[in-house]
Amino acid sequence: MASSYISNAVQINFDSVLGIQDNDGMVNMFRALEATGLRGFLGSPFVLYEQELEQFFDTALIQDGVVTCAISGKYVEISVSRFAGVFNLPTDGLINLSKVPDDLVLQARTLFSHSGKPVQFSCKKRLLKYEFRLLNVILAKSIIVKAGSFDAVTHKRFFMMTAIHFGVKVNWSKILFEVLKEMVGRTTRRAKGFAAQICVLLKGDPAVTLGEAKTFPHLKILSEKMVNTYVATNKKLTLVVK
Repeated sequence: MASSYISNAVQINFDSVLGIQDNDGMVNMFRALEATGLRGFLGSPFVLYEQELEQFFDTALIQDGVVTCAISGKYVEISVSRFAGVFNLPTDGLINLSKVPDDLVLQARTLFSHSGKPVQFSCKKRLLKYEFRLLNVILAKSIIVKAGSFDAVTHKRFFMMTAIHFGVKVNWSKILFEVLKEMVGRTTRRAKGFAAQICVLLKGDPAVTLGEAKTFPHLKILSEKMVNTYVATNKKLTLVVK
C-alpha cells in the first residue's frame, strides 16, 4: 500500500514556518535548513501518485549506479545528476558527517541543550531545545528515513544537525541519493520513504503519463500552526517530566 511509504513522512511548508511569530529559535532552524540546500527537497510539491509510487518500489533496481524502474510500461532512469537538479541540491561538501569540525560539535553540545548543560552526542530528544527536537525528527523521518521511535538523538543525526546549524557545506545530493539506492536495493532491508520526491521525479519524466494525483496528507506537512502545536505539546511533556 502506498500509505506505508508516507507513514513517517514529513514535508515542510517553508513559506508558512518562516512566518512563525515569537519563536526566533524555530525560525532560525528552518532558515538553516533552507540555507543548507534542502528547501527544494523537503518543500517539494505536496502531491502523491499512489499507483505509480507502488510501481516504483515494486520494479526499482540499481543499474550502474542509476536507479531504474518501470511505470505503466515505460522505462524511467533516475541518475544522481538528475536527482540533484530536480531538487536543486548541493553537489559539493561533506559526505561523511563525522568529519564536521570538532569545535563546532563541542559548541553544539551546549547550544542545542534545553538546560544549557552540555549534552552527549547521543542523547534523549527531550534534553534538547524544542527547535532541535523537531530538527531531529525531520532528519530521522525525511532525510535518513528511519522507522520506529524518534525519542533518541543518534551520533549521526547530531553531527548532521551541527552541520546544518553552523552552515557547513554538505553534499546532500550524494547523501540523499545513497539513501534512495538503499531503499530500492534488494539485498538490504530499509525503511521506504521519499514519497513526495519520487512522485516529483516521475512527473518530470516526459515518457511517463501519471494517473490521479492526491494531495499529501496535511498532518504530514509542517506549517506554522503545526509547529506551534508541537512546541506547546513538548512544553507540557517537559513539565510532566520535571
